[in-house]
Amino acid sequence: MAALLSGLFLLLKGAKFGKLLLTGGTMLISVVAYSFLFGWWYAAGFVGLIFVHEMGHFLAARRRGLEVGAPTFIPFVGAWIQLKQLPHDAETEAYIGMAGPLAGTFGALLCYYAARETGSSLLLALAYAGFFLNLFNLIPVSPFDGGRITAVISPRIWLLGTPLLIGLFFWRPSPLLILMALLAWPKVVEAWRGIRTPEQQTYYAVDAETRTSYAALYLGLAAFLSIMCFELHQQLPRAF
Repeated sequence: MAALLSGLFLLLKGAKFGKLLLTGGTMLISVVAYSFLFGWWYAAGFVGLIFVHEMGHFLAARRRGLEVGAPTFIPFVGAWIQLKQLPHDAETEAYIGMAGPLAGTFGALLCYYAARETGSSLLLALAYAGFFLNLFNLIPVSPFDGGRITAVISPRIWLLGTPLLIGLFFWRPSPLLILMALLAWPKVVEAWRGIRTPEQQTYYAVDAETRTSYAALYLGLAAFLSIMCFELHQQLPRAF
């Protein structure tokens, strides 16, 4: 029995180590990949900001009692956490979706205030990247965080995210945007058809107060990030 318990302990310990190795290893690969374009320090800071964003999702999912995997990184795509249990309702999905941009915004703010104190151009650039990254994630169409958040208000809002995604592609063509569009297409079709099945009606059944609260938080965060991106964009040419 002692040998069996010892073996189980080692197996569990190895599984936890494996998760840490996956997160740490993919983070390191991302840092190396970004460093070829932006240098080591910026690459490390940028990946760190992505990590903070993803940990917001991770902790929120755990707080709601959902089993979730550790963050996994892909260079030039970003990172994600695997929800091994899907949210039971739109409010839970919105709660988890909102936690990432909120945590990421906090991380960007730390870089911003550190840049003001030290006069560091690097930290200012990282702050701008952090604000822009989280604003980008608020595009109101799934699989962006904004799509998960606005679903609690109304899935119809996803139809507003479609022209934003198209506009971004014409402004800054990117294979990543094409990938996101392909992933978003089923949700856009769902929004166009509307809530029909009893399962959908149950999933999206949220009281007016909850809808209003998430709408105010979403719009407030989007406005704040937009202002910060604009202000820092004005400062960056002088900083460099």
